[in-house]
Amino acid sequence: MKIIDTFLLAFRTVRANKLRTGITVAIIAFGIMALVGINTAIEAMKQKFTESFSSMGANGFTIHYKQFNVQFGGNNDVKKEKKGARKAKKSNTGKPITKMQAEEFKNSFDYPAKISLNLPGTRDAVVSLGDKKTNPTVRINGGDENFIDLNGYTLAAGREFSNLDIQSARNVCIIGSDIAKKFFGNNPENPLEKIIKINNIPYRVIGTLASKGSTLGFSWDNVILTTYNNVRRFFNTNENASFTILVKVPDIKEVDGAISESEGVFRPIRKLAITEDNNFAIDKSDFFVDLLLSQLRYITGAAVGIGSITLLGAAIGLMNIMLVSVNERTKEIGLIKAIGGKQKSIRRQFLYEAISISLMGAIFGIALGVILGNVFSIVLSTGFVLPIDWLLYGIAICFITGLLAGLYPAFKAGSLNPIEALRYE
Repeated sequence: MKIIDTFLLAFRTVRANKLRTGITVAIIAFGIMALVGINTAIEAMKQKFTESFSSMGANGFTIHYKQFNVQFGGNNDVKKEKKGARKAKKSNTGKPITKMQAEEFKNSFDYPAKISLNLPGTRDAVVSLGDKKTNPTVRINGGDENFIDLNGYTLAAGREFSNLDIQSARNVCIIGSDIAKKFFGNNPENPLEKIIKINNIPYRVIGTLASKGSTLGFSWDNVILTTYNNVRRFFNTNENASFTILVKVPDIKEVDGAISESEGVFRPIRKLAITEDNNFAIDKSDFFVDLLLSQLRYITGAAVGIGSITLLGAAIGLMNIMLVSVNERTKEIGLIKAIGGKQKSIRRQFLYEAISISLMGAIFGIALGVILGNVFSIVLSTGFVLPIDWLLYGIAICFITGLLAGLYPAFKAGSLNPIEALRYE
């Protein structure tokens, strides 16, 4: 019997047992749906992370307090210190970057680059205007004249902070689009020169930001910017609060040189001896993207685990169904052998049946997984995601599942004695 004839016979047998085939296909489809759906959602998350955290561009880097990295899951420099070649003095370790040090760096860094000094304020501010007020979820960030550019924002209307705004710490602010729309409507120029209250402190609005979107429910537009001196005055009175320094060079080719230069400038400011390790960290702008994406491997592992457990159950179910099919068709197998059918053809037919059922489950599972994953991408406002690698993995996994599940029933069918098979009741 030709291979194509064997395959067509197997497919007709599969189609004849609709209920049995449908249940097995559904089980396999759910396993692949979990695998492909979760990984499609992960791809959408990766897109959103890349868009949100790489807005500063590949030609930028950040100088920050070492402890900042530890909070996000570990710092290589800290680990090196624990292992120990060179030890930093106790008087120099664990110290945040102060306002004086940040400003001294900005004034001393003689390199063609933009520099922004940032100081975070509160994350639970309440903004009010007349009878209207926001929930206590507004973030206050302190910056300077370069904050908007180096943090990936765009000014929709108004102006940026002036040197007088920064030095005098006066109550001026630039508001995010969420806050502007809530109080003033869709026209970004409406809020200009209006007075709003932040935690009952009056501020004059000098600018509005264009929408930057959100990441996993975290809105980048529910924010108010003011100067870092104003943040120190009202929203961050902690003496140990650390500044973050953002540096952006005109060309990506100059990043490594600028990093070396900034390290050379900042070490004396931090009062470090030649033998001491840095008590600050320098990260390129894509550091946070890499850090967050590395955490997604746990979700990928969970998806593989869920899919594997479901597919294991599906493989056992498929094997049982094929064994039942062997018993039901024992006389048919005996008849085929009696008229000259070969063991190889019978084994091949049962294998093709198992693989066909498994691949049908793969097709339905992949379709459902891509649809569900892209529902998540719609929530994140990303483009259509099609994880080609996981689609191919899904098909390969289902093929192997069908092959393994069909081996034992196929060999059992092929080894039946034709005389005993014909007499089977």
